Amino acid sequence: MLYPEIFQSLESARWSLADDVPWDAFDAGLLSEEQAVTIKMNAITEWAALPATEMFLRDNRDDSDFSAFMSIWFYEEQKHALVLMEYLRRFRPELVPSEAELHAIRFEFDPAPTLETLMLHFCGEIRLTQWYRRAADWHSEPVIRHIYDLLSRDEARHAGVYLKYMKRALARQGDVARSAFAKLGILMASPGRAGKPLHPTNLHVSQAEFPRDTIQSRLPDPAWLEHWLDQQILFDADCEARVVGGILRNLSSLFGEKFTTVAELKRYRKALPAMQPA
Repeated sequence: MLYPEIFQSLESARWSLADDVPWDAFDAGLLSEEQAVTIKMNAITEWAALPATEMFLRDNRDDSDFSAFMSIWFYEEQKHALVLMEYLRRFRPELVPSEAELHAIRFEFDPAPTLETLMLHFCGEIRLTQWYRRAADWHSEPVIRHIYDLLSRDEARHAGVYLKYMKRALARQGDVARSAFAKLGILMASPGRAGKPLHPTNLHVSQAEFPRDTIQSRLPDPAWLEHWLDQQILFDADCEARVVGGILRNLSSLFGEKFTTVAELKRYRKALPAMQPA
């Protein structure tokens, strides 16, 4: 089982809401209105770990090891929402998300193949690591800059754990897992094809709820995410290249190959035995 080792690793890196956030360093003059609103939106999107965890537990009923890890992932992701809400409660209480705004993003996701979902969330953590690094740079106020740095480090650690479970899947399922991971890697490293950066936040996950079947569509301002990325934290082509590079480097290590472009990953997947006609 991976869970005991993962528990110890993440436990040793865990930060405290009370002791590791420099609340006394807050400088009101360095927090703008638009910056404060983005903190609210990020708090609500972090709350989406709730329906995601429900999905993971439902779809991984035969995998108690991975399901146990969800206890840590869910706790740490909900703490992300909590620390952002605590920041607002202390310094901009009128912007604290309401319970109704939080509950609006809790809906049932359609069942999905577990290997593809695992890879999707691995890529999502890589992307969120970079988003939060940019958010820390964009903000001026020192406390929220520190908070986004903490969150970014957590997301990077979570990506590392998902990678461990991907390695386990590769050992158990071989080319079937390679094909699934490469398929999602191609999708997540090719945001230009979808016209937007792909992340679990903005993917359609429930036919019954369409078109309100993304986390983004249920935010108080559904257009917020693109505005945050394009106009505020300025997540530009160089930033996107770091996300794509991270996905390709990790798949290179996972598969024992070298991918420098998405095209190389596509050729690799097409050549897999799992992709050949019977």
